[in-house]
Amino acid sequence: MVSMALRITGLGEEIAAVTGLPWHLSLEEWPEDPALAEKRGISRHVVRLVRATKDPDSQVYAVKETVSEFANREYKILRELTHVHAPCVEQIAVVEGRTDENGEELPCAIVTRFLPYSLPYRILLSGSVTAHDITTMASALALLIVRLHLLGFWWGDCSLSNTLFRRDAEGFAAYLVDAETGEFQKTLSDGQREHDLDIAMFNVAAELEDLSLSGVLYPGMDPVRAAEAVIRRYRRIWAALKERQLLDPKDRHAVERAMRALHDLGFAVEEVSITIDGDTQMLSFQPKLVAAGYHTARLRELMGLDTEELQAKRLLASFDRYCAREEKLGASVTEMAKTWFLEVFEPTISRVPEAMRGRVEHAQMFHEILENRWYLSEQRGVDVGLEFATDNYVTEILPYRRDSGVDVEAQ
Repeated sequence: MVSMALRITGLGEEIAAVTGLPWHLSLEEWPEDPALAEKRGISRHVVRLVRATKDPDSQVYAVKETVSEFANREYKILRELTHVHAPCVEQIAVVEGRTDENGEELPCAIVTRFLPYSLPYRILLSGSVTAHDITTMASALALLIVRLHLLGFWWGDCSLSNTLFRRDAEGFAAYLVDAETGEFQKTLSDGQREHDLDIAMFNVAAELEDLSLSGVLYPGMDPVRAAEAVIRRYRRIWAALKERQLLDPKDRHAVERAMRALHDLGFAVEEVSITIDGDTQMLSFQPKLVAAGYHTARLRELMGLDTEELQAKRLLASFDRYCAREEKLGASVTEMAKTWFLEVFEPTISRVPEAMRGRVEHAQMFHEILENRWYLSEQRGVDVGLEFATDNYVTEILPYRRDSGVDVEAQ
């Protein structure tokens, strides 16, 4: 029998942790923490979620067994997607040359970083969800496909199973977790996009039908109509980003409103073409280059916070209200942002007991505290203030909230 040497190719800073995993065992034999197992979605491959060490706070990895060709291809694609800031899991390593204790060859494995605070669709849709949750999940998946297509990426296997969802303010953010079938093009043709949408339509409908047959799908939800809603949302976003609009040339704010509409979708406009339409004499507004993450980028630039897009939009709205209220003469936007962060955001998070902060990601928690403040103020007919709303949130809401990605004992 030819002896094989274990080969690990991957991110330098992660190699030490990955090397220490039990590669001599088939993945099915790996011990798995039940708390991590419940966060694992369904896959046609054997997949395990594991911690780098026995420390409960250590990094969590997703390990998938597959053939060498597919593992190396997916690693390369995820690296490219990460490089262009696509919403996807981060590639860590490819592990080849695995053998068991008897020298028998074991499958190749690809390792990715587990996405904190994320959950597969089966857990989200099998729990206590609302019609709003379902709508925002559909919108998140549609937006993910749009963002990938704008980057010239053809997914090839778009499905709920290949997606993870994270809470993003009142909605969700979607991330690609399986890039095995995908490929980059300079630009995607309409036919390639439509092919991806056909695959998405079939897969999403089939996955929801499976949940329906299992008796855990949201009551009254029709799998085919829900899948169609994803496609409709995709087409609306794509049209707003890629199709020209005719604007009234006498309306001085028409272009500004058109730009703001794209910002509200979460896209920065890097290049735009504005011409006079020969037939109608209307202004022709045509986005040329757009980039996702408008609010995320602005928040990161102002305060150094990395958040999801809707979280960033909510935090920026709080900051804008603070600026309007404070009106500090001579202070720059950057100075005001630092003041808001030190006087509003940090003190709010600091009021949450240390032991409970891991339950919900900080930006999401701040959003939910603002929501709680609005609710309590409406209920009582007076602004209850941020501190009262935070303390109430800690007492009445946070004990029953536990987003994925961190193991927290019930209080």
